[in-house]
Order: sequence, then C-alpha cells, then structure tokens
Amino acid sequence: MDCCLECKGLSKRFGVKTALDGVNLSIAPGRVVGLLGPNGSGKTTLIKLVNGLLTPTAGEVTICGFQPGKESKALVSYLPDRPCLPEWMSAKQLMDFYGDFYADFDRQKATDMLARLGLSQEQKVSQMSKGMKEKVQLILVMSREAKLYLLDEPIGGVDPATRDYILDTIIRNYSEDASVVISTHLISDVENVLDDVIFLREGKVTMQASVDDLREQYGKSVDALFREVFRC
Repeated sequence: MDCCLECKGLSKRFGVKTALDGVNLSIAPGRVVGLLGPNGSGKTTLIKLVNGLLTPTAGEVTICGFQPGKESKALVSYLPDRPCLPEWMSAKQLMDFYGDFYADFDRQKATDMLARLGLSQEQKVSQMSKGMKEKVQLILVMSREAKLYLLDEPIGGVDPATRDYILDTIIRNYSEDASVVISTHLISDVENVLDDVIFLREGKVTMQASVDDLREQYGKSVDALFREVFRC
C-alpha cells in the first residue's frame, strides 16, 4: 500500500461557489500531516469528501485504494470540527456504541484514557464541560485501529492544557502503517507533531512538503512561513 490517501483533480462546487479546485495530493502511511489554511480555504470540504459525507463535482479520492464507501469507512476514523456526542449518553454508552459500530474499536484503550482523565463512565455528556467533550470525542476516534485519522480542527476553541492533551493523545495512539490528517489554522500549536504540511488557499493546494524540508529551504518555522504566505 503506497498511499493512505490520494486525490486526483478533486473539485467541489456549491452552486456558483468553488470550494475545492483540482486538488492533487497523496499521503503515505506513517505520517502526521497538517492540512493548513485560513478559514474558508476548503479544509473541511476536503475532509468531508474523503470521509464520504460529500460527493465530488469532479476528480476522485481514494483511501488505501478504495473510493469513499463501505470499504473506506472501515478504514477512516473521523473527528468533526465540533462535538456531536448525544447529550443523553454516558461515557460507557458511547463506548458501547462505538464497539457495536466499529469492529476495530479498542475498548480497553478508550477505558484507560478515560481513567487517566478521572472521568466516570457513568457521567453523561450533558454533565461534561466543552473541553471534556472534546477530549472524550477524540478518545473515541483515536481508540479505533484505523488506517487514516481525519481530525477537523481538533484543538480549536480549547484551553492550552487541553490542546497539549489532545496532541499527546493523537501522537500516542496511531500506528506506523496509519496516517493522521490534522486540519487547523493554529499552526504554532501543532507544528512540533507534524511530519508534512499541505497549504490550502481558496480551494487549491499551494504547497505540499515535509516540515523538515520547509524549515531547511526557507530558514523559518512553518508558522512563520504560513503567516507570510497567507498575509492579509
């Protein structure tokens, strides 16, 4: 398997608005990739196309050789850009649900991470703080033995301590034959965990490179380069 994710000429229009325009990219196994761009650049649209939540207007996307569908959904673990946990469910019920729905869900891994947070399995989502909901949803997503993890703004709107926990959880819980895509505009917070970056601007890929190559070529951090490229 050469690619966890490959896009060829991938485009998406909503009426007269073009959200993605001829995107070509490939992501190899074992990489943590930052999908970077300002708000409205097409990051969420791309992630939803990969996850099969949207249909391309043109081009194609494949996950481990499969087009979005039944086969790919068994390989992709998706964290949406805002929590979508049923408020009436407890942490235990959420694990029951994930265990029933996903054959690759590692309940013991999820249980251990919840215990480290000091969270009772009987606590309902409605009783959790915003930061706790973010952590619980991430734990569920990262407790799957997936081939591709799609994390849409996993650190947006949470406090610095929660950001550190989330990034540590991501790095600790994916395998060498899987890849992680982190969509964000908070570059400085995630830069240290990234292997590669993809810059999106107005629906187009303007750059795809390894973090080390970028630092060597431009003599600056990815965050500094991002600020320069996307300066208003």
